[in-house]
Amino acid sequence: MARLMFILLFTASLVPLVHGSGAGAAHLCRTYCGNITVDYPFALQSGCGHPSYRDLLFCFNDVLMFHISSGSYRVLTIDYAYRSMTLHDPHLSTCDSIVLGGRGNGFVVEHWRTPYLNPTPDNVFMLLGCSAQSPLFQGFPTSKHMPCRNVSGMGCQEYYGCEGWTSVGLARGGLGYGSGPPVCCGLDFEAIKGVNLSKLECQGYSSAYTLAPLRVSGPSEWRYGIRVKFAVEVSSDSFCKACEATGGSCGHDVERFGTLCICGSWNSTSNCDAIIKLSVGGTSLPVDKLSGLLIASSAFWLTSFRN
Repeated sequence: MARLMFILLFTASLVPLVHGSGAGAAHLCRTYCGNITVDYPFALQSGCGHPSYRDLLFCFNDVLMFHISSGSYRVLTIDYAYRSMTLHDPHLSTCDSIVLGGRGNGFVVEHWRTPYLNPTPDNVFMLLGCSAQSPLFQGFPTSKHMPCRNVSGMGCQEYYGCEGWTSVGLARGGLGYGSGPPVCCGLDFEAIKGVNLSKLECQGYSSAYTLAPLRVSGPSEWRYGIRVKFAVEVSSDSFCKACEATGGSCGHDVERFGTLCICGSWNSTSNCDAIIKLSVGGTSLPVDKLSGLLIASSAFWLTSFRN
């Protein structure tokens, strides 16, 4: 009886240690696309990275693409130290090229991603060729209040001096309001929570950002693109560091979206040190497999005892 009780108690003590999902990953997560490192919280494979960044990045012929509800963008850089990334929209207007016709993507993030992913505060969006009925100009011209402004020293007054305006026949146009709204309206992302060109009734847009303490002389030297900041919860950050420190890859349960540490052929809800080594033909078993083996052994001994 004492022998039986020891087996049952020892087996029961192992059950709470079992970690992982029903289907363990047979590989670690991919960490690059072309020359860009893809690290936590991002990922290129299902189940990898933070669940809030799932189905966000895709790698096509070594080109890293970022996809949200407003469209797809090429990823130029990811800065993990400053938690920011730079995106390129092929129809984004620059100083040399003004793109109208509503061809640009704009920038609209899914509502459930907004706590983690938004353009940086120093990113100016300049909306171009918006109609007088645009939500931007509610009450114009009787109301003098409009959202247009400079952001981090960048705005439409300087942008009007770009050579690209000559190609659309609006050289230095829109310097005054005249009888209609300005041709260009600069603002930060927080002012509108989304750059939806159709909803805002605009023909195009430009986006530029600063990299302090760099100072440039004019719009021809601005950095054009969309600078996005990203973040994760402190608890998820700590979990990932512990996982990677033990040789695992940070991931999540694809059904319940809980955090998982991917450890080769098995997953853990803590880290890859949650494994008990047992000499079985010279191999080591993770605790879930080892626990199953011991439970089976207990059943065998229990049956033998009864017989």
